Amino acid sequence: MSSIPTVSCADLGRFDTVIDVRSPAEYALDHVPGAVSAPVLDDDERARIGTLHKQVSAFAAKKAGAALVARNIARHLEAAFADRPREWSALIYCWRGGQRSGSMAEVFSRIGWRVAQLEGGYRAYRRHVLAELDALPRRLDFRIVCGVTGSGKSRLLQALARAGEQVLDLEELARHRGSVLGSLPDAPQPSQKMFDSLVWRALAGFAPGRAVFVEAESKKVGAVHVPDALMAVMRAAPCVRLEVDTGSRVALLKQEYAHFIGDRDALGTQLDCLVALHGRDRIAEWKALAAAGAWDRLVERLLDEHYDPAYLRGMARNYAGYDSAPRVRLDGIEAADYARAAAAVAALARPDAG
Repeated sequence: MSSIPTVSCADLGRFDTVIDVRSPAEYALDHVPGAVSAPVLDDDERARIGTLHKQVSAFAAKKAGAALVARNIARHLEAAFADRPREWSALIYCWRGGQRSGSMAEVFSRIGWRVAQLEGGYRAYRRHVLAELDALPRRLDFRIVCGVTGSGKSRLLQALARAGEQVLDLEELARHRGSVLGSLPDAPQPSQKMFDSLVWRALAGFAPGRAVFVEAESKKVGAVHVPDALMAVMRAAPCVRLEVDTGSRVALLKQEYAHFIGDRDALGTQLDCLVALHGRDRIAEWKALAAAGAWDRLVERLLDEHYDPAYLRGMARNYAGYDSAPRVRLDGIEAADYARAAAAVAALARPDAG
């Protein structure tokens, strides 16, 4: 029987380093946020050992696997962990908390480091995340930041964070701006499981007695879904409405979507996704404005004909506090403007406000 201790997900923060020894593909799909990837079998090696197990025998697979695991652990010791001091501690996990993590934990323990395995491995961690995503939102006091497209809700959240407020930026975690044009260049979205992990980590770090500011979102942010319990609590929470003039909105959107100005083919491809809603003639008109470089007019038409009607319908239908929400007016889109708006929004969330 192994002498390596096991700990639960509640103890993730007790160790200097959390080490994920699963294959790179497993790690890419989801992992404990902040965990270091140190696979004891890479993707090809894992597949080869699995095939050997099925086609030859369990004994042959274990023998070949042990040799690969030993070599990979040695490589990690000589590289990633070569400079770790005597007092360093590590929590190690694999899929089920079994042989892969146990092999590395045994070697590390023999060296003299304080080591433990995550009880139940990644599977237990995933169950923990899902349970926490169901429970945590109900313990927090959310304040919903609303505002039509181009009002700078993400910039306001950043200003609130700089001012020391608690902020949940779902679009930052999802790597998406939440609209048909919202994909970010060179920044693929996380998997749904990884998004869940990132949201869980953020929620777990908030103090229940203070407001948590979050932008009003639909159920999906790009390809990922906002957890159901969080969505339900957000939709019932108090709102604040951010307002700014149309000219400032156009200027802000041209800044944030500059990659489309530089790649009209990509813009056209995304606009084609709206054919079912607006018809081919209107999409052709929008594309003609882009081809002519009439960016201000294109953005104005997109706001008037697509974004604003859709946003206002969705907010009135889904967020109970939207119609009666207090309004905060922005004088412009500079950092100082958002700092002033953040102070006003934070003041509205104080217990003695109003």
